[in-house]
Amino acid sequence: MRTYAGHSTAEASNELYRRNLAKGQTGLSVAFDLPTQTGYDPDHILARGEVGRVGVPVSHLGDMRRLFQDIPLERTNTSMTINATAMWLLALYQVVAEEQGADISRLQGTTQNDIVKEYLSRGTHVFPPAPSLRLTTDMITYTVNHIPKWNPINICSYHLQEAGATPVQEIAYAMSTAIAVLDAVFASGQVPEERRGEVVGRISFFVNAGVRFIEEMCKMRAFSRIWDRITRERYGIEDARQRRFRYGVQVNSLGLTEAQPENNVQRIVLEMLAVTLSKDARARAVQLPAWNEALGLPRPWDQQWSLRIQQVLAHESDLLEYADIFEGSHVIEAKVADLVTESFAEIDRIEEMGGVMTAVESGYLKSRLVASHAERRARIESGEEKIVGVNCYESTEPSPLTADLDTAIMTVDPANEAGVVAALQSWRVNREEARATDALTALKKAAAGTGNLMTATLECARAGVTTGEWSWALRDVFGEFRAPTGVSGAPVAVSAETGSALAAVREKVARTAGELTSAAGAPGGTGRLRLLIGKPGLDGHSNGAEQIAVRARDAGFEVVYQGIRLTPEQIVSAALAEDVHCVGLSILSGSHAALVPEVLGRLREAGAGDIPVIVGGIIPNADAEELRAAGVAAVFTPKDFGITEIIGRIVDEIRTANKLDPWEVPA
Repeated sequence: MRTYAGHSTAEASNELYRRNLAKGQTGLSVAFDLPTQTGYDPDHILARGEVGRVGVPVSHLGDMRRLFQDIPLERTNTSMTINATAMWLLALYQVVAEEQGADISRLQGTTQNDIVKEYLSRGTHVFPPAPSLRLTTDMITYTVNHIPKWNPINICSYHLQEAGATPVQEIAYAMSTAIAVLDAVFASGQVPEERRGEVVGRISFFVNAGVRFIEEMCKMRAFSRIWDRITRERYGIEDARQRRFRYGVQVNSLGLTEAQPENNVQRIVLEMLAVTLSKDARARAVQLPAWNEALGLPRPWDQQWSLRIQQVLAHESDLLEYADIFEGSHVIEAKVADLVTESFAEIDRIEEMGGVMTAVESGYLKSRLVASHAERRARIESGEEKIVGVNCYESTEPSPLTADLDTAIMTVDPANEAGVVAALQSWRVNREEARATDALTALKKAAAGTGNLMTATLECARAGVTTGEWSWALRDVFGEFRAPTGVSGAPVAVSAETGSALAAVREKVARTAGELTSAAGAPGGTGRLRLLIGKPGLDGHSNGAEQIAVRARDAGFEVVYQGIRLTPEQIVSAALAEDVHCVGLSILSGSHAALVPEVLGRLREAGAGDIPVIVGGIIPNADAEELRAAGVAAVFTPKDFGITEIIGRIVDEIRTANKLDPWEVPA
């Protein structure tokens, strides 16, 4: 039983962990902040506004010591949500355990370490696919030989569903990732033939459970059957225990709503049941989001509520006491069989392309996810897919839970970042600089060769190297990678038939473009409206930005979307170079308060302060008011689910900024 937690500083997170363990939590699930996940130190320009926002900042060994102070790691099961920098964080964790006197061969826990889903959905990748796969391979082989109880990779389909994956896509893409990883590990020659089963037995999965109970439960049974078949037939694993599909669950956050957020409690319970009722496909670990996660950062009390949901099921109900209650159901068996057949067909398709890494680089996987997500959004907007409190049953009594929205979530003190940066600078001053320099030189040399990188990484940890320094040393050798956005290949998902909402917005876009072009002196008005969509900072959750980009394209905009991880300076430069009519910023990490005003200021300095700026993300009401007061034209949050309506409002802001008459046709 876990809750995903970490924020502000190592000291504050340590206090939270010890409090949660005292409440009956049986494992730790560490959330790292975005600079830590993407290999930047807190004083890097891209880290501005992101430090301690969505997790705990860990910049060096000292931070890791404070994070686990008074928590005996030899007796703790720790899950760390970390991918591109997974090797680095495991090295820090191991060194802290050694300092505690632990036997590292007894350490238990998991590092997520699934880079494929970062390219596709979550955006915390750093290096290109081939070097990333090498880091994963080296870490797996190291743990098998030295930390045998550790799960070195947690192949993660959770975020694929958040990005729009259907059950078949979620299964197929996760299994294709597992195949790529195991093929690479066995091809490396670092594991003897007779120990293959040990490697397979340490592979774990992290999946999503949505609100469609039967479909999700059948998905887990299908996952189990497919994994058993792949490990037996492709890799020759005879021991059934090593072939077991071992998975943990974070139930769905995509379906949590800002509107009537109290409804999220029953959604969470239903989703949890989908992965616990079926004993033959039961999760080994469950972590639940909080009811207010669509509003902002949950408070400790909100996390406690989610923990208590699990404890009631485990200790008060009898749901865990019986054999599989779905065994023999013709309905369930037929659904599982369909999922298995369709998933293997998609796995074969990916294999024919050259495997999952090739399918990532070609953009195939990303475009399929963007398309699936666009189709889901279209069903919600049309009312075909109903969401209580959002597109049906919208009338509601005032909720005491959200009577004061500004206290219904936890906020991170902006002054925290300065303290973390100052502590980092002090760490650098007081370490043995020559040892740190030598360690980084050895790391680069190892990266340029073919040996296992874990040994050099451990020396970096002991020498006081920082997260950013470790990452930049590898960037120097491996380079960086910008993943395909998937926007250009996404098909049209919403009908633009005469009389439809999209048709009305298309007319609005075309007429506005014509008026602006004519006003600029071009007869006939042949230009197009241009919309720049930017993601400043390190927030890699690009699903919303991609859906806005696709719908704006379908409405007739020329869309400029360069993907994730941009500085405000880069966004403003692109806005000026492309001569755009509007800048749209998407931020879900909470860094809007720092980054949006900088974009506004840079536009004004460049003489382009009349370009309207709109912002979308998880933005509390008080922050939204401050952004509008600073000059933001419009703020959109998860309650604004009508994408076509959002595009129409963007056109309104362009017309207002250019002093055109209001458009009279509603859209």
